[in-house]
Amino acid sequence: MENIRDYLKNNVLLFDGAMGTYYDELTDDGIGCELANIKNPELIKGIHNEYIEAGAKAILTNTFSTGIDAFSGDRELQKKVIVAGIDIALEVAKSRAYVFADMASINADSNSAAFEEYKIIADIFLEKGINNFYFETRNSTIGLKAIGEYIKEKSPEAFITASFAVMPDGYSSEGYYYKTMFKEICESGFFDGVGLNCVSGANHMAKLLKDVDTEGLYLAAMPNAGYPIVRDNKIYYGSLANYFAAQIEDILDMGVNVVGGCCGTTPKHIELLKKSMSGMLIKPRKSVKKEKNISQKIRLNRFEQKLISGQKPIAVELDSPIDTNIAKFMDNAAKLKSAGADIVTIADNPIARARMDSCLLACKVRNELDFDVLPHMTCRDRNVNAAKGLLLGASAMGVDNVLVITGDPIPNAQRDEIRSVFEFNSVKFANFIKSLNDEVFESPMNICGALNVNAKNFSAELRKAKRKQENGVKVLFTQPVLTQRAIDNLKEARENLDVKIMGGIIPIVSERNARYMQSEVNGIYITDDIVEKYIGKEREEAEEIALSMSKEIANEIYDLVDGYYLITVLNRVNLMERLIKTVKEVCENK
Repeated sequence: MENIRDYLKNNVLLFDGAMGTYYDELTDDGIGCELANIKNPELIKGIHNEYIEAGAKAILTNTFSTGIDAFSGDRELQKKVIVAGIDIALEVAKSRAYVFADMASINADSNSAAFEEYKIIADIFLEKGINNFYFETRNSTIGLKAIGEYIKEKSPEAFITASFAVMPDGYSSEGYYYKTMFKEICESGFFDGVGLNCVSGANHMAKLLKDVDTEGLYLAAMPNAGYPIVRDNKIYYGSLANYFAAQIEDILDMGVNVVGGCCGTTPKHIELLKKSMSGMLIKPRKSVKKEKNISQKIRLNRFEQKLISGQKPIAVELDSPIDTNIAKFMDNAAKLKSAGADIVTIADNPIARARMDSCLLACKVRNELDFDVLPHMTCRDRNVNAAKGLLLGASAMGVDNVLVITGDPIPNAQRDEIRSVFEFNSVKFANFIKSLNDEVFESPMNICGALNVNAKNFSAELRKAKRKQENGVKVLFTQPVLTQRAIDNLKEARENLDVKIMGGIIPIVSERNARYMQSEVNGIYITDDIVEKYIGKEREEAEEIALSMSKEIANEIYDLVDGYYLITVLNRVNLMERLIKTVKEVCENK
């Protein structure tokens, strides 16, 4: 066949439609379409043939779900299924259509793990003479640049496309924005094409692709046949094939080079799409830069400005109510502001127990008290849609700071009743908010994170902090500093990180309080000699010890931090007022 790059000079490349959903329409054998490569090969041949006869000029091998997890670690079976999928596609395609390796859906949390699995699969395709690769339905760029480089080294003539699955708002299930992922692929230098497939229908996909810049790479679009509905535990796609084909015409008008169908599409969709493309000339890419709709001036972020100017702001953490009684919280927040705190931080369901929502409460404090606020947001309780919705509302209400954390685990006794979400981790969550800053927010959110200076393996904590920094975190709030080990770790963080650091200080108020934190609060390290200081002490005497220790720590870490993070214990706001004054005196005397 004609070289694919020569073909694309004069033609739009039409791919096939869905394999998996169409296979499910034709049979309920229960073996899954990939295993059908070896158990029902004639059906797979028939599906490939139907798509080619419908007009497809390129087909994907039936190898989407062939990561090792799909075979419970059985490498022999994995290779057998992939080789069979390649042989079937080559036999059917012959000189009628280009064959693309459908690169597997894999589970991997790191670039190295993803690369190693992709490498094993890519080698099978390369050994069989396949040089066209389609990485589809990706929700991040993990592993892609490394495998792209590997394939190009092994086969310089290889044609490689990366395609991402994003929701109609442009974000993947991992919280990555499609333009950011496109940019990474374009800048890698190892890919020939980039695009979108799955999740979104043609109408929404057209809107997403309207103003993208792919920097010379071919642009691909393979939408679903609309959006699915569920009947009797089966998924159906209700979009008519003629509607799908008509919507693709809008995509072609933008100069898209590669089109096809994903979930819910059938040979009928491809047949009608082929007819609508008949006689259509290649159109130049339309790339109109979309400017953010800024209807007002960007708000001044007072907390961020104080950090930048070296003023050493004071943040105070205050727990939100466990019920609907908000009056006391608001009164306490007002007291902290009057005492000289620069910002109040509000934890998000600490210790995985429900309290009043930190973002909603932050909006109230910000607008009623004109007090800067820093709500914590955990990755534990919300998926990407819920997180985005809450952030949009908080931003509109004047909240310009957020602290992203993983969140404490659900207690064992409650795990049957309460489910954690963990669609993000703190690094991905920070990157998600960073993309909202770039694309959505009128006033950017100051992204903060946590730094555990009490970690036993602080080198690992430092590596995580660097990843947070790379993904948009500008300020790190440390766990309470109470020991020399914590101070030493803080020094190391200061030397290795390019972020602002808020040093954590917690006033221990009693022996019981000390023992509780020592035994039950994750991330706080209290030595036995600290506990002994409180044995037999009454409340007033214990508070004096707490103030004295906190002042000593504030002095010790002054040159290592950009501000102080004071943590309220047992709602003792009067003690915090005194502590704010003490810390201010430390700063004034330096």
